[in-house]
Amino acid sequence: MKHILILTTIFMFSSLKSPVFAQQNSFIKDYLERLENSRKYLVLVAETMPEEKYNFKASPESLTFAENLMHIGYAIDWHSQSLLGGRESRDWKTDTVFKVDNKSKEEMISIIDKTFDETIKLIKHFDTTQLENKLDYFGLDRTKRQIFLLLADHITHHRGQMLVYMRLNGLVPPRYVLFQ
Repeated sequence: MKHILILTTIFMFSSLKSPVFAQQNSFIKDYLERLENSRKYLVLVAETMPEEKYNFKASPESLTFAENLMHIGYAIDWHSQSLLGGRESRDWKTDTVFKVDNKSKEEMISIIDKTFDETIKLIKHFDTTQLENKLDYFGLDRTKRQIFLLLADHITHHRGQMLVYMRLNGLVPPRYVLFQ
């Protein structure tokens, strides 16, 4: 009788956990597809803007096209490697990787591409049991699942600014790619 009770308990526990794990793994799979599409579109946007227009900004207080691009890279790195992966955060004031400085268009695109590679690698190996773990996000409690979503929103937000910069320079942005 005791063995039946133990086996029943194990069976019930495993049947309750499986759908949760399946949903979490589906979330990661879907997120990776979205992130890869987002990378392709961002790189296409960056490649389409002529290098001589990379210093364009819509207003004095705005970021330039290049600064938006590198800011996206910094935010991808921070959200993924630091918030999700636990690595110490880069200091925006002293970091040189994501500063525009005298980087060429090709160097910036390469940095963005490498940052996406590192992020995708981290997410592929992300422990989905941590998705509901909370952390401090600018004074707000946010789950790691929410961090994933915030990262996607942030990329879209700054990429949208870059698309407007292209239009303000008389350029037609690349056609929007769905599911990102």
